Amino acid sequence: MKRNAGFTLIELLVAMAIVAIIGVIALTGLNQVIEQREIARERAERWRELQLAFRVVVQDLAQIHPRPMRDEIAASYQPSVLASPSAQFALELSRGGWANPAGLPRGTVARIAYDFEEDTLVRYSWPVFDRTLATPPLRNEILHGVQNVEIRFLDAAGQWHLEWPPLDFEGPERLVMRPKAIEFTVEVEGFGRLWRLVETSG
Repeated sequence: MKRNAGFTLIELLVAMAIVAIIGVIALTGLNQVIEQREIARERAERWRELQLAFRVVVQDLAQIHPRPMRDEIAASYQPSVLASPSAQFALELSRGGWANPAGLPRGTVARIAYDFEEDTLVRYSWPVFDRTLATPPLRNEILHGVQNVEIRFLDAAGQWHLEWPPLDFEGPERLVMRPKAIEFTVEVEGFGRLWRLVETSG
């Protein structure tokens, strides 16, 4: 009589163990691929957020307008570009080129402000140029994960300033003077220091 050929119990257990090990290795590799793809997707999304934020900032800085702004109580005027530790915002400026395709009864110069709130870079704008205390701003959070913001101003003589208008400059021209260039730097979590040097319309 011939015995039927087949696998022994030990051979089946060994085969099942090998298949299980291969499955675990394959699953681990698949999980790593999925994690790396998610990390790449999040980083690409973060880069898009950074590029959009810098695009907005650069467009504002490149179109600085010399018009000063009447303050909220109409008692005095604020410079066309204002950056001071005592000011309400980190940077406030008059921006030209405000498109008006609908022909609304308003000018083409807007008042824009930037501020650093906790870990967020915030852009403010107002529906009218000479605002009052009752004029609410439009608040737009353009960049998160910000650890620090630095702004420097280059004057016509090639000197850098941390405040604008410069403290040693007096007279009515102080209200309309514009820097030659502005260096805008942000320190972002995971990316380090990123900056743009923008030549202004001044």
